[in-house]
Amino acid sequence: MSTKGEIIRHTLKTERGISCEVTNFGCRIIKLLVPDREENFDDIVLGFDTIEEYFEKPETYYGSIIGRYANRIAKGHFQLNGRNYQLPINHGNNHIHGGENGFNSKAWQVLSTNLNSIEFGYSSPCGEEGFPGNLSVKVRYELSDEEGLKLMYKASTDQATPINLTNHSYFNLLGAGNGRIDGHVFQIIADEYLVGNEEQIPNGEKVTVEGTPFDLREPKVISNLLNLESEQLRIGNGFDHNFIPNGEGLRKIARVFEPISGRLMEVISDEPGVQFFCGKAMDRDVLGKEGKIYGERSAFCLETQHFPNSVNEPSFPSTILNPGEEFSSTTIYKFSVEF
Repeated sequence: MSTKGEIIRHTLKTERGISCEVTNFGCRIIKLLVPDREENFDDIVLGFDTIEEYFEKPETYYGSIIGRYANRIAKGHFQLNGRNYQLPINHGNNHIHGGENGFNSKAWQVLSTNLNSIEFGYSSPCGEEGFPGNLSVKVRYELSDEEGLKLMYKASTDQATPINLTNHSYFNLLGAGNGRIDGHVFQIIADEYLVGNEEQIPNGEKVTVEGTPFDLREPKVISNLLNLESEQLRIGNGFDHNFIPNGEGLRKIARVFEPISGRLMEVISDEPGVQFFCGKAMDRDVLGKEGKIYGERSAFCLETQHFPNSVNEPSFPSTILNPGEEFSSTTIYKFSVEF
């Protein structure tokens, strides 16, 4: 069930002509127009033509902010400060993406707007989807020709609570609905990734990418990897794994190039992890924008975030936000072309 309030659409623009349309429903990106090497503009994010369709199909998560906790929490259970918490089970035996009515299904408040930026706010009450504490969240989108699309997250709480925010945009650099991503060339600057069990819950072990299909430290065409023999690729029905980008702070963690259009997208983030989803697991066709069908391998996600199930893995970077602290995170999707 979705929370309906006053819903707006707002478009950010740059002098070059790049534009990004957003809505406060789910604080989501619903259109992102960027040029190819011939200066032809295409919308490179999956989604729908009308807001009503987002209400009807919230499980697609297209373009939305995910919270209070992105990715999976095993059995929907965690312990914090001596108390046990049970969250809704909405993905097999586990909790995923904040529950049945996560941040993606809320009408966010519009705090400020101008030609190239917008800031949204949402107040998540204590007990919402089982999480403790009243959580105040702000997400700011900024668009510029120099930096691309910058996402800035901030949050505070009055009680200790887990928090793991991300944006769940599905990208296709050919244009949304314009074919499969088979020819996209991916690079993820990570020496390690997290292996998962049959339910894609990490066991706490960080594993080297060396000698595996997960070694994307050098650019590789995605279609050359998806059919390789790998137990982890079988479990994820392709790539649906959290990589651990090298370094700390705001740094380049990934690069995606599409050779037909010449579009290049770089991902810059200060998050410790990035969930790479290749689209092979999009196991049902969805009718998207302009009547185009989104099917298998029609998009990819690079969701910057903390690790899945961190709240139950002491060795992982902490996702606990305490009173008096501020959660702060930045991710940039930067666009250019190569000839």
